[in-house]
Amino acid sequence: MSEAKRRAAEKAMDFVEDGMIVGVGTGSTVAYFIDALGREPERVRGAVSSSEQSTERLRAHGIEVLDLNATGPLALYVDGADECDPAKRLIKGGGAALTREKIIAQASQRFVCIIDPSKQVDVLGRFPLPVEVVPMARSLVARDIVALTGAQPVWREGVVTDNGNWILDVHGLRIIDPVAMETAINQLPGVVSVGLFARRPADVVIVGEDTPRIL
Repeated sequence: MSEAKRRAAEKAMDFVEDGMIVGVGTGSTVAYFIDALGREPERVRGAVSSSEQSTERLRAHGIEVLDLNATGPLALYVDGADECDPAKRLIKGGGAALTREKIIAQASQRFVCIIDPSKQVDVLGRFPLPVEVVPMARSLVARDIVALTGAQPVWREGVVTDNGNWILDVHGLRIIDPVAMETAINQLPGVVSVGLFARRPADVVIVGEDTPRIL
């Protein structure tokens, strides 16, 4: 799948315009996009990064990493996904960067999602849904999620997000109404963010096939 990821990532360069500040996500597919961007770093004014991991890779390529508070709205955000449905709604957060990813997606005019074909699903939920929680609320949120969904939250032990929080991965979901579930989980006390990108889905999805396909 690494070749499929690379193809999707390099196709995303078609959406980069000279002089842009680009929002950059996190993960193995995005790493290929950062490397492609790094071959032409002079094309962009800088990047807003969703994680310390991506920040390190961007800086290694000589690309300046900027603060979203200073840049204001962005024209473009490029990121991967753990799942993508036909309406371009996503599950994200396998890399535990979902909160910053959601912030940058919301701040961006165009969200280009880059995936390999295995990430396409008819209904979201096969991939466990990540939920970032304040540490003291882990058990409270887990109980509330069971009551709300009937699914099984599992603490991703040993993982601390860049924001200092913990992750619950919710197993056994079949998400028929992603917008409603995103809203409901977001309202639970102790939840920082949920890895459903349904209220703000991707605008463009690039599937890394032999000839990359744009949805």
